Amino acid sequence: MARGMPVPRSLVFLTVTGEAVVDWGDGRVQDITSGGFMTYSESNYSRPLTDVELQTLKNNGRVEDYDDRMVYLRPLPEPPRKTID
Repeated sequence: MARGMPVPRSLVFLTVTGEAVVDWGDGRVQDITSGGFMTYSESNYSRPLTDVELQTLKNNGRVEDYDDRMVYLRPLPEPPRKTID
């Protein structure tokens, strides 16, 4: 069984500016390489990640594993949270 956080492969893609990201919804994506969060709109979508790109991310330690339906991500930073004043 694959380890890592399972994410549907359809939510892992490349943006028009070249970042491999995971879509968390609510107009926010997270860069798989840097862990940084970005606002997102559908006009920023480029294409799904290929098996070659996912294998590169796996070799670089950012992806635990993947198959035809799922990508198993290594832990990513949590989103920033507002503090109480």
